[in-house]
Amino acid sequence: MWSTAEIGIDLGTANLLVYTKDKGIVINEPSVVALNTETKEVLAVGTEAKNMVGKTPANIIAVRPLRDGVIADFDVTSDLLKAVMRKASKKLGLSMRKPNVVVCAPSGSTSVERRAILDAVRSCGAKNVHIIEEPVAAAIGSDLPVSEPIANVVVDIGGGTTEVAIISFGGVVSCNSVRVGGDKLDDAIIQYVRKQYNILIGERTSEQVKMEIGYTPIEHEELTMEVRGRDLVNGLPKTITLTSSEIQSALHESMVQLLEAIRATLENCPPELSGDIVDRGVMVTGGGALLNGMQEWLSDEISVPVHLAPSPLESVAIGTGRSLKFIDKLQKATV
Repeated sequence: MWSTAEIGIDLGTANLLVYTKDKGIVINEPSVVALNTETKEVLAVGTEAKNMVGKTPANIIAVRPLRDGVIADFDVTSDLLKAVMRKASKKLGLSMRKPNVVVCAPSGSTSVERRAILDAVRSCGAKNVHIIEEPVAAAIGSDLPVSEPIANVVVDIGGGTTEVAIISFGGVVSCNSVRVGGDKLDDAIIQYVRKQYNILIGERTSEQVKMEIGYTPIEHEELTMEVRGRDLVNGLPKTITLTSSEIQSALHESMVQLLEAIRATLENCPPELSGDIVDRGVMVTGGGALLNGMQEWLSDEISVPVHLAPSPLESVAIGTGRSLKFIDKLQKATV
């Protein structure tokens, strides 16, 4: 065993994943922390805290310290990271003393946001911390040959943001980041149900609806789902039935924004690399890639082959862990 462990962290808006070279993904937990508002004490993190969302008494809040792919609450993020690192070191034994860590940051993040990520990870006792751009990590985790001089197009649809990037020779050639992700889609469903039915549903319910009957703008067989929420007129609980075409129309605007970001990135592509894209196509990864019909819809709209990453939810974390092998090369390309 090496004296220093090497780990990759995907500090995502929705999920926090830890990858190690020997054991693969060791931690995959929602990025949620439950806090006691009076004592500021951390009561639970990850899955346990997510189960509390929308169900806690007044003195306990379940917060998501990462918003739109960046740290919104530094102290809570540090607490979340410390708890996750403790869990990881239990699973990995003694090799986690002073790990070398690679963390990913959105390609559009500012130097202040990157500094916050570095400080949060260092405060957990990491020896060396490197930052890698999220699309590059997603490309490595999706088995794309990022260090070669050919175009690799990655569309990473995360919880807070969607990153679209063309990567060649270890660096980002052209990229766009839009604040459209899983959270925005959940919110669109909540707003639609509120407007249409005068019923308020929670975040977890809308996420469930999105996963089960959410569709991109393609033709599909109609599905229905029963949803429970609070009637805004009389305040009583109520059950309604939603159809997949309703949810499709609720998500339509966000889908259009996502498509515009992909088109804008492809328009800025150097002509030499455009030829590669026609042959090799686009790789879609991140949790949003699992939305029903995503692959079909995109290939119709942009007329190039669209591939789904082998494990969309984990590819960024796998990429951060693997990138340690050629971090020097990558950093030369991004400096």
